[in-house]
Amino acid sequence: MRPDPQTVPPLIAVAGNPNTGKSTVFNRLTGSRTKTGNYPGVTVDRTSGPLDLIGAGRVEVVDIPGTYSLVARSGEEEVALQAILGLKSLDRPNVVVVCVDATNLQRNLYLVLQLQELGVPLVIALTMTDECGPHGPSAKALAAILHCPVVPLVAHRGLGIVGLKTAIDECIAAPVPEPRWRWTPSPDLQRVMDACKPHLPQDGPEADAFALWALQSLDPEAELTGFPRELWDTVDRVVKDGAALDDEVVLGRYGWLDEHVAPLIAGSNGRNWTQKVDRWLIHPVWGFGVFLAIMFLVFQSLFAWADPLISAVEIAFGWLGDTARASLPSGLVTDFVVEGLIGGVGSVLVFLPQILLLFLFLGIMEDSGYLARVAYLMDRIMKAMNLHGRAFVPMLSGVSCAIPAIMATRTMERRRDRILTMMVVPLMTCAARLPVYTLVIAALFPATRLLGIFPVQGLLMVGMYTFSVIVALVVAWVLSRSMLKAPPVPFLMELPPYRRPQLSTTARMMADRSALFVREAGSMILVATVVLWVALSFPKDVELSRDYGELIASATPELVAELEQERDGELLRASWGGRVGQWVEPALAPLGFDWKIGVGLIGAMAAREVFISTMGIVYNLGSDVDEESATLREKIRAEVHEDGRRVYTPRVGLSLLVFFAIACQCVSTLAVVKRETGGWKWPSILFAYTAVLAWVSSFAVYQIGGLLGMA
Repeated sequence: MRPDPQTVPPLIAVAGNPNTGKSTVFNRLTGSRTKTGNYPGVTVDRTSGPLDLIGAGRVEVVDIPGTYSLVARSGEEEVALQAILGLKSLDRPNVVVVCVDATNLQRNLYLVLQLQELGVPLVIALTMTDECGPHGPSAKALAAILHCPVVPLVAHRGLGIVGLKTAIDECIAAPVPEPRWRWTPSPDLQRVMDACKPHLPQDGPEADAFALWALQSLDPEAELTGFPRELWDTVDRVVKDGAALDDEVVLGRYGWLDEHVAPLIAGSNGRNWTQKVDRWLIHPVWGFGVFLAIMFLVFQSLFAWADPLISAVEIAFGWLGDTARASLPSGLVTDFVVEGLIGGVGSVLVFLPQILLLFLFLGIMEDSGYLARVAYLMDRIMKAMNLHGRAFVPMLSGVSCAIPAIMATRTMERRRDRILTMMVVPLMTCAARLPVYTLVIAALFPATRLLGIFPVQGLLMVGMYTFSVIVALVVAWVLSRSMLKAPPVPFLMELPPYRRPQLSTTARMMADRSALFVREAGSMILVATVVLWVALSFPKDVELSRDYGELIASATPELVAELEQERDGELLRASWGGRVGQWVEPALAPLGFDWKIGVGLIGAMAAREVFISTMGIVYNLGSDVDEESATLREKIRAEVHEDGRRVYTPRVGLSLLVFFAIACQCVSTLAVVKRETGGWKWPSILFAYTAVLAWVSSFAVYQIGGLLGMA
């Protein structure tokens, strides 16, 4: 049943294959009045916006996930089908606008035939018509063949949008025409559909096509949920009987398209140009060279170009904190506002420059069609570790920051592949680990040369990056054969023609994704930061070894800073966080760590680089120290046990480096994994397995190093 426009505002769904200009059409219809949320019960984005029509008045337009057909495999495809068919408490749309790429007509029209078989009212938006040249398909002839409105568009220039709105307006009130073609089921096919019908969801359309869709969707590798157990059993029994249904129906649809639509296609300039470029960009040698050059540009931007923006955010929040402290009376409330709230919000927003830049490059690569080529190039390498070809880009971007890298897994279709990639991305050496590596290597390893040629410190830094890649690939291999075991999915990807990226669409995607990060993950990061501030700041009624208030009041200006640092160090050691550090010291001792490193590890939960400032407070140097601080290095080198043995040796340093390389201490990363997976299960598993693996690896390094006589 179609919703009654007199009682419910009409709903328009924008559907289509990926890379057909669907988002551009949606943005042109709704303007800048869109809102982003989630579909019920899942983390798939739902973007909607209003559209004013002459006849129907104000309607709601929703941009649903792209899908190639009604045979759903992934959660996103299932959501797309539910939105189109009005299942699972979703409203069924009055009209579905199907974006069809004029340069790839037959492949795109397969979805159109399926929708017509289910009685869905359609308007076809024929996109990319400017790429077909003067001999492109005729919209009028196509409309006559399909018995539905066809509107030619050049969406990025706004051409044809007025005609599309008119067609939508007319289609809302018009009866749904009979589909141009239906198959005549064979006896085997009819038997299968008759067996499935009694077990179909009650809110589904009464059509033979839906029974067939259910059968083709419920395969052993699908991730669909919410279907009756009886339907699964029926499908399983039919499949075991060996009924060859795919060929009968799939080839039937394509055969009809070949007969009626193929004569309309005279060729595509875009496709010819694409084939010439692909000779270089997907070449097994030159293609990798071009890809590495592009990735160098991307990471140069994430490392260097984002740095001024990150510094600006830090400076702005530093100024805001100083202003608040100067304006408010000294006390607990001021400390909470400055160090907890302002510092916490700053720790959230400091990630935005990298997130914006990453999604800018991903959007450009995806809109241009190049991202599909990257997945094609890397699939063979990633397949050896049971990773999907698309996992390479998120893993590589994890070298900059795990947060945008985890968000980039949205480009992968299957939920299992996304989760597997999320589980290993935090193992890549991110930029936040770099300050810790720099401090430990500079403080504990001599600036000598191996064989008189290779600098030891430089080799260690390269070794840590190499180590992280090896660990990530090994962990992926293990997880793919244990808790995330699944049959390999054939890597089938259409390589769309190269197109000029639409920066307006990319900019809107950047804004939506960034706002989503701040709203969802950012709130959790803020809470975690405040909790860590409380742990490292309380209790306040601590009995100190000296009366620092009196000493500071009477001290010379040269001694005030030293006394304040000494006081802060005592307060930290007596804080709840400091006590926890001393409490966990027995568990860290086999790794060569003392309670002070334990406190540093607790502080690093907010962000890994916080380890350095926390250690600075522990050693009475203040929180402004960094990896270049010679004083902190000297303190670390000079620290000794009561029996005169050095606390920090190269063996302890190597153990600490290995621990930091593996442990997922970043609360921000865990919050984003929770956001992307929709629950605490996978972030808990991520934290637990990395903590155990880090402890075991550090234990092995420290203990074996001792057996080998390492200092």
